Amino acid sequence: QVTIQTDKVTNIPCGTSGGTIIRFDNVEVVNQLSADAAHAIVKNYTVNYDKTWIYDKIHHEINQFCSRNTLQEVFIDKFDRLDEILTGTLQNDIDVYAPGLMIIAIRVTKPRIPQDILKNYEKIEAEKTRLKIAEQTQRLVEKEAETERKRAVIEADKEAMVAAIHLNRTLAEKLNAQRIATIDNEIQLAKVKAEADAELYRAKKEAEANMLRLTPEYLQLEAYRAIANNTKIYFGERIPNIFLDNSGAGTDGALLANP
Repeated sequence: QVTIQTDKVTNIPCGTSGGTIIRFDNVEVVNQLSADAAHAIVKNYTVNYDKTWIYDKIHHEINQFCSRNTLQEVFIDKFDRLDEILTGTLQNDIDVYAPGLMIIAIRVTKPRIPQDILKNYEKIEAEKTRLKIAEQTQRLVEKEAETERKRAVIEADKEAMVAAIHLNRTLAEKLNAQRIATIDNEIQLAKVKAEADAELYRAKKEAEANMLRLTPEYLQLEAYRAIANNTKIYFGERIPNIFLDNSGAGTDGALLANP
């Protein structure tokens, strides 16, 4: 047969390195014989070539694998790689002694182990499952706690930012009010100063005008006016003495008149 076929190897007992006897119930080997090599293989191994290179070879390699490994390794640690190990081992020997037969894939079922040992493994698996659940629960709790902590930090940062914004706003308002008060004070001071300068300027100009106006002629005129305003008329037999001060008129001495 040169088409793809699946040979099922069943009931394979083997002993581990620790002496435990286990049994593989079923090993499926998907293989194909090349048409070009069919004559040579049948000639060397008869039409039952698959008994030599698949059935007997699988028994041998399974026992070799078991004898080199502990029960833990066969049943747990290395079982996931057993398909690849068997495929590689069979194909390497076939390529040397029966080229043209190709091993496409090998599928191995979980071996049967003693019931008491199986119960121990089931307990171990149950404990592992419990521990995994506990670890997952712990990670979930830690994740929730971390999420809550981050949420609290974010909320605190948010509140701090809001408080900082309010504080900056209050400070800005205070500064603006202070600037406005300063400007008002400066305006008021400038106003008072301007009024004082204006008053000083007015008084200065008035003094200058008075200096220009109070000439000797003007002062003499004012003196005459004062005398005229103070002139009195007397009635009777005798006129009182008259004293006239001409110092403001620019003459020396005084004039005294009798009636």
